[in-house]
Amino acid sequence: MKIHEYQSKEIFSRYSIPITRELLCYSVADVKEATHKLGLPVVVKAQVLTGGRGKAGGVKLAKTAEAAIESATQILGMDIKGYKVEKILVAEGVKFNSEFYVGLTIDRNTKSIIFMASKEGGVEIEEVAKENPDAILKFPIDPDLGMTAFMARKIAFALFDDFKLVKQAIVLFQKLYTIFLETDASLVEINPLVLTDEGNLLALDGKMTFDDNALFRHLDIEAMNEPTVDEQKEIDAKDKGLTYIRLEGSIGCMVNGAGLAMATMDLIKYFGGNPANFLDIGGSSSPQKVIDAMSLLLADKNVKVVMINIFGGITRCDDVARGLVAALDQMKVGIPIVVRLAGTNSKEGLEIIKHANLPVVETMSQAAQMAISLCKDCMKTA
Repeated sequence: MKIHEYQSKEIFSRYSIPITRELLCYSVADVKEATHKLGLPVVVKAQVLTGGRGKAGGVKLAKTAEAAIESATQILGMDIKGYKVEKILVAEGVKFNSEFYVGLTIDRNTKSIIFMASKEGGVEIEEVAKENPDAILKFPIDPDLGMTAFMARKIAFALFDDFKLVKQAIVLFQKLYTIFLETDASLVEINPLVLTDEGNLLALDGKMTFDDNALFRHLDIEAMNEPTVDEQKEIDAKDKGLTYIRLEGSIGCMVNGAGLAMATMDLIKYFGGNPANFLDIGGSSSPQKVIDAMSLLLADKNVKVVMINIFGGITRCDDVARGLVAALDQMKVGIPIVVRLAGTNSKEGLEIIKHANLPVVETMSQAAQMAISLCKDCMKTA
C-alpha cells in the first residue's frame, strides 16, 4: 500500500523527523490561503501516488502569491502517469545547499532491512541506480542488533564530513529505522534530505509503502489508503477469498494454487501469449468462488480468452465445473473459454463441462496453446 507525500511526512513528524511547514489544499482558493499563512516563497506540489512529478510539471516554486495561484491552476486536474491530481501540497520554500537520498527497504539477498544512502539526492533514485550505481551506498542492518549508534554513525560519515551533521544524521537514521519497524513498512525514503543554509538536515520529501498483510495492526495507516480501480479490484477479490493481480495481457487465467498460477502464466508466455492476470481461487473452492472469479476476469476489457487450469487436491474439480456452468448461466460471457481439469473428481467435472459444450484439454500445454490460438483469432476478427 502506498501513501502520499504529505501522509508520509505526517508520520515522520510523529517521530520528530524535521519536515517543512506545509498545508494540504484541494482548490486554488485553498492554495491562496495557504500561501498567506506560510509566507513566500512556497513550493506547490501535486499529490499523486507515483514518481516523476517534477518532470511532469507537478512541482513548482512560487515566489509570489500570483505565481502560486497560477501553479495551482495548472497542476490541479493534471494527469501524471495516469493519476489525476486532485490535491496539492503547499510547502514553505527552504534555502539549501546540498541534497541527499536516504531510504530503507527489504533486501531478500541479505534477508534483512537494508539502508540506502546517496549524495545524489533530489532525482529519481532509479535513475541514479541505472546511470551511476556506485553512487548508492547500501548497508544491511543486522535484525538482531537493529540500527545501532555505531551503524548509524558509519552511514552518516559516508555522507557527511562535518561532525555536527553526523550527530544530526545518527539520530535521524535511527528514527527512520524505528518508523520502518513500527509501521510494518516495505519502503521508507527521504528524497531529498537537504542541508539548509542554517546547517540543519530537513526532510524535503517523503515516501512510504506498507506491507498489506500487516495493515490489520495499523488501522490509522489503512485509513490513508486510496486504491486505484485495479487495486480496489484486488481488495474486493481478497474479501471473496480470491487472490487477484491484474496484468497487461489478453488471456485471463483462473487457477487454484499460487504455484500452479505462476506456472500457468509462465507457460502462456513460453508459447508466445500474454496473461491478463494472476488469479488464484484457492483450495476448497465453492461454485460461488468460480462465479466471482469469472466476474473479475470478464470485467477486464483486455481479456479475449479465459483459460481455466485446475489441479484438484483439496479443490474438487466438479465444484469448479458447477461454478463455471452457473457463471455462464448468470452472465453474458461472449469470449472463448478453455478448461483443463485434473485431480480430485476430475472425471465428474469433465462430464459437467462437456455438457456445457466447452472445449476441454488434457494438459497445461494444450490449454495454453489453444488459449493463445483462440486469442489470435479474436484479435483478427476484432
